[in-house]
Amino acid sequence: MQRVKRGPTGTLKLIVGLGNPGKTYARNRHNVGFRCISYLARLHSIPVKRQRYRSQVGSGAIAGVEVLLVKPRTFVNLSGEAVSRLMRSYGIPVGDLIVIYDDLDLPPGKLRLRVGGSAGGHKGVSSIISALGSKDFCRIKIGIGRPVKEDGTPITDENAVVRHVLGDFTPQEERLIKPAVARVAQAVRCILTEGITAAMNRFN
Repeated sequence: MQRVKRGPTGTLKLIVGLGNPGKTYARNRHNVGFRCISYLARLHSIPVKRQRYRSQVGSGAIAGVEVLLVKPRTFVNLSGEAVSRLMRSYGIPVGDLIVIYDDLDLPPGKLRLRVGGSAGGHKGVSSIISALGSKDFCRIKIGIGRPVKEDGTPITDENAVVRHVLGDFTPQEERLIKPAVARVAQAVRCILTEGITAAMNRFN
C-alpha cells in the first residue's frame, strides 16, 4: 500500500469543485468544477459520497498526498458556508485549499492557475473569500468563454450572461472541455507533488 503523506504544511489538502447540486445543472458551464471533482474521484478511486457540512465529500490519496474531494451542496453562491465549515472541522489552513471553478473571461477549455487575488466576479469564490476572511488559496480556473453576438462582440446583458453560465456546453465546447478536465487532474497532481509555482509554470 502506498504511504499517505501530508501536504507541504503538514495537513491534508481540501480540493473543492464549485457547482450547483441536482441533475438539472449537471452539464451546465457553471458546474465544470463538479465535473473535475468527479473525474478526480474516478481517476484515483475516491468515492465522493459522504454527506458532511452541506457537502459531498470523499477522502483518499493522490500521488501519496492525503486529500478531501468536495462538492458543496449549497449552490454556487453560498459555497463559502460549506468550505469554511469543512476547513474548521478538519483544521485545514487556507494554504491547503484548492478551488476549481469556471471563468467567463477565459476561452473555453483554457486553464489558469493562481494563488490569491480577487473573485473576478465569481460569486462562489467571493463567498469563499468572505467566509474565510482570506484570498490566499489556490485556484484552478477553467475557461467557459463569454456569450457573443453574431459579429463576435461580447454580450454584456446580465440576464444573457446568466443564461450562458447556467446553460450546457455546446458540442463544439465539449470537445475543448473534456481534455481540459483531464488537464485539471494533471495540474492538481502537480500542485500536490511539486507546488503551485511549478504548476503555474506548466499549465498557465
